[in-house]
Amino acid sequence: MRVLLISTYELGHEPLAVASPARRLVDAGHEVKALDLSVQQFAAEPVLWADRVAISVPMHTALRLARPVLEEVRSISPLVPTALYGLYAAVGLEAGYPADAALVGEYETALLDWVTHASGGVTTDLTVGQYRAPVRGLVEGAYASLETSGGLRKAGYVETSHGCRHRCRHCPIPAVYDGRFRIVGAASVLEDIDSLATSGVEHITFGDPDFWNGPAHSMRILEEAHARHPDLTFDVTIKVEHLIGHRRLLPRLSAAGVLFVVSAFESTNESVLHSLDKGHTLEDMHVGLSLCRDAGVDVHPTWLPFTPWTALGDLAEIFGFLDAHQLFDITDPVQLGLRLLVPPGSLVLEVEDVVWGEFDADGLSHTWTHPDDRVETLQAEVAWIAAAAADSGEDRSETLVRMWQAALTASGEDPGRAQIQPGEVRARITEPWFC
Repeated sequence: MRVLLISTYELGHEPLAVASPARRLVDAGHEVKALDLSVQQFAAEPVLWADRVAISVPMHTALRLARPVLEEVRSISPLVPTALYGLYAAVGLEAGYPADAALVGEYETALLDWVTHASGGVTTDLTVGQYRAPVRGLVEGAYASLETSGGLRKAGYVETSHGCRHRCRHCPIPAVYDGRFRIVGAASVLEDIDSLATSGVEHITFGDPDFWNGPAHSMRILEEAHARHPDLTFDVTIKVEHLIGHRRLLPRLSAAGVLFVVSAFESTNESVLHSLDKGHTLEDMHVGLSLCRDAGVDVHPTWLPFTPWTALGDLAEIFGFLDAHQLFDITDPVQLGLRLLVPPGSLVLEVEDVVWGEFDADGLSHTWTHPDDRVETLQAEVAWIAAAAADSGEDRSETLVRMWQAALTASGEDPGRAQIQPGEVRARITEPWFC
């Protein structure tokens, strides 16, 4: 079969969710072409070439971008079987996307079977997969880089595991994996890192939902990769509770070339953290930052400022936290306007103190309305500021100041407090963080 794999968006890096299943398909004797619409224009020729078209949807943004692509595929080749695959695939069918099948979880075996039989409906597979090193170079483009004080460095992306041991209510992963995670074999990950390093990659992002779901496994891969390629640097994603619980491992991160840890702080409001079942407190966030910095590893928090439990002053408090810990220069403005998404099956729907609305097929989320109209107004304002600034290319500090001023004004505080002093350039990935 001739198979076209399409990625719409994968956080600005070469799409692993194309490169990895491509290996399985090629090994089975199929021909594979790829399109990455984050760096390429959509084209009819590969669609006309293909016997099967499958679109990767590992996140909400990717799925939203997939609908017009599916419609275009249908208009060009009405009879070609189509599938969505990845974490959000079943949500796409729920929303009425014109795809024949949805492949969820450890989807590679199901994808191979679908290519052969073109079956329809939703298939969820959580069996332990056998992975070989991905097929790199199917797509070439201007991908995200590591920005440092010395300039830009070419970045790559790998994963040592899928799924997550934890069941944070707002996260889409538990709706599929339900507290389970699956490792990717060390040999295949290391072979992939070797290949990326040979191609000129100087920095690797480990994109596991949590790098320390299986710390022995992930640390073995990290330290072996560092031993093979001492000049490579890395970043990882780790929960706050793991930063504290596995604090003895933090110096090993630094020694192995990890520049920074991404960690989902989400909110400074204890009630919000409890409702989301995050497993950490505000004090834990302070402790985690301190432990990492003592170990020589920077922390890049991510945020979810707007939920049904958000208080009017919460965003101003988050800005105060950023100021106290000197985090502005590694904070993307888009983070501070994010609103809780609630896909079908989300554990957050179990929280009974909120009136959840129907599933909105356009927004790909169950609707909810904050009981305080002022919070709704503030969210719309800061989200607009972030989006308009991204379009205009405004300096990040200027955007953050304007968002901070809006937060202070909304909470009845002096907006003149919003001042950001220039800081040193710290290592960060150039692609803004979306979900």
